[in-house]
Amino acid sequence: MEFSSKDTRAASPLHRAAAKAARTYLDYNATAPLCPEAKAAMIAALECAGNPSSVHADGRRARALVETAREQVAALVGAKPSQVVFTSGATEANAWALSPDFDTVFVSGIEHDSVLANAKAGRATVVSIPAGPDGIARIETMAAQVLSGKALGRAIVALQMANNETGVIQSVADLASFAREHSLSVHTDAVQAVGRIAIDFRELGVDTLALSAHKMGGPKGVGALVIRDGFELSPLIRGGGQERRRRAGTENVAAIAGFGAAAVVAVSGLQDVGRIAALRDHLEANVRAASSGAIVIGANAPRLANTSLLALKGKSAENLIIKLDLAGISVSAGSACSSGKVGQSHVLTAMGLEPEIASSAIRVSLGPETTENDIAAFLAAWTTIAKQPALAA
Repeated sequence: MEFSSKDTRAASPLHRAAAKAARTYLDYNATAPLCPEAKAAMIAALECAGNPSSVHADGRRARALVETAREQVAALVGAKPSQVVFTSGATEANAWALSPDFDTVFVSGIEHDSVLANAKAGRATVVSIPAGPDGIARIETMAAQVLSGKALGRAIVALQMANNETGVIQSVADLASFAREHSLSVHTDAVQAVGRIAIDFRELGVDTLALSAHKMGGPKGVGALVIRDGFELSPLIRGGGQERRRRAGTENVAAIAGFGAAAVVAVSGLQDVGRIAALRDHLEANVRAASSGAIVIGANAPRLANTSLLALKGKSAENLIIKLDLAGISVSAGSACSSGKVGQSHVLTAMGLEPEIASSAIRVSLGPETTENDIAAFLAAWTTIAKQPALAA
């Protein structure tokens, strides 16, 4: 059978599926594909008609789904279920944790935008914590700032557990230990760390901890703030008794159920960290071999096993991403929370990296489904692109 130039086979479900299968997805830090367990839990929850606040049988069934998920998320981070408050995502959780209740906020320039923007938006005095070129926040400098009297009134320190761009892991427990001795509150954005390193909220010693479901195989649009018992934080939304009167509004039952299912999968996924680290190390070694000017940012610091931030002088990040995309490879340049824009990273600027490096950095982030073939596909594309003249990049 012959097809005319108007043939629409490429738009058919079969061809769309084939095109999807041909791509290599290496952007897990932006969002992880929905895991089958989360999808199944969400579909089952959609069949539940009840409101979780209703006392009849249908309402109790919906309530059971929410509370089961709360237990599952709590188990993932070593918290009590009563400490977990569901939100619309980590951006909301970060905004809540950095509420106007504080007079002083200590924050590093490498934090996620949702932390930085909310720290600066309130009435609090913002004190900057420097970061080194290795991507590690200098908490010893913050300690000196506190001891010199810069912590005025009720003060909080915000320090991410792991950076979303570099993957560098921060010493949050050490910070929390110092903070307790000097009456400081501590918030940590654990979005990228959860499911990739073990987290124990009780041992960590922080007051609040933000989570996001879609970074670990759950649905988009749901997250949580874990709040230490006895920690005073004004209700996020008023108008109902939901979430122990801390966040009013009918719960998103299906998304919460998916979050809980993804949390269970994430616990077991910690056993896969060694395999993912080996793939990441193989990728980095071959990138360096293929292009002598390639730089792995944060390579000398403790990092998440799945994250590699690569820079190649003379190649802009935007063009690298476009060329990799055309080759069927999905990666990104830093955070995916800037309306799809590709610009110089505020994280790399805060680390003091020269503009030529910062403007060429792309992030490759692996996940549980990443295979050796995925890494090979990336390396083949990278090798070709790296050999092209700089002006053609």
